Amino acid sequence: MSEESTPYLDVLDELDLLPTDTVSAFVVGSTARGWAHGASDIDVVVVCDAPFTDGRLLDLQVPLDPRTLSVAAFGHGGRRWEVRYWLDRQVEQLLDKVSWAAFDADRAADNRLWSVEQLFLARLQHCLPLSGGRWIDDRRERLDDSAFRTIMISGFLALTDHAVQAAVGQLDANNVEDAVLLARTAFEATMEALLGGRGDLEAGPKWQARRFRAAAPEQVTFDQYWSIQTMRTLDPADPEKWISTVLDLCQSVSMEIEL
Repeated sequence: MSEESTPYLDVLDELDLLPTDTVSAFVVGSTARGWAHGASDIDVVVVCDAPFTDGRLLDLQVPLDPRTLSVAAFGHGGRRWEVRYWLDRQVEQLLDKVSWAAFDADRAADNRLWSVEQLFLARLQHCLPLSGGRWIDDRRERLDDSAFRTIMISGFLALTDHAVQAAVGQLDANNVEDAVLLARTAFEATMEALLGGRGDLEAGPKWQARRFRAAAPEQVTFDQYWSIQTMRTLDPADPEKWISTVLDLCQSVSMEIEL
């Protein structure tokens, strides 16, 4: 354990929030990636063998067995902390869900993963280990060998295609305003698929620009990305030109992304 990681476990131990049967613990999110600022949350994942019970905990619903995920949220040292307690067997079930065997058996499965599950797997790839390093390495390796990346990218590309087609339909109906919004939706989905292809699947608007800079995809420069994201080239007198440019880029980039 590094000197940097020790204080996190010390805080949990001090607050009696570190189970005695902890298998592994790691920091996730912006803190783990070195992007945190003074107001950033500290997000920690603790994996244990048995359910952790404490009157301070809240439960999240998950489509696993057991169907709850305990969460501790508190303030410490001027920062907000959130600790999620996963069971080792829940993680096993989650990895089974994204195995190639499961994916090949039902490639058309809708809602294969809930957002809480997607977030756990995406963050595992960039976590800061606190304890149980071997456990983390093993799960990362299994995740790398799984269909998770394909599942996520396929979902983003499906959203891109749907938004592009919907935008074209709105243009045909002279509904330019909604076509603009749909073009933005298509762009967001395409960029997430592109970032996923570069190994970053922690989707969402928070930190997306930072994630894009770090990934540095070849297909789109940061200047191109930022120009469209900020809509600075959208001419209110001729929005169709901007829409066409964005949709063309989305379709072109989508064809280059490998599943």
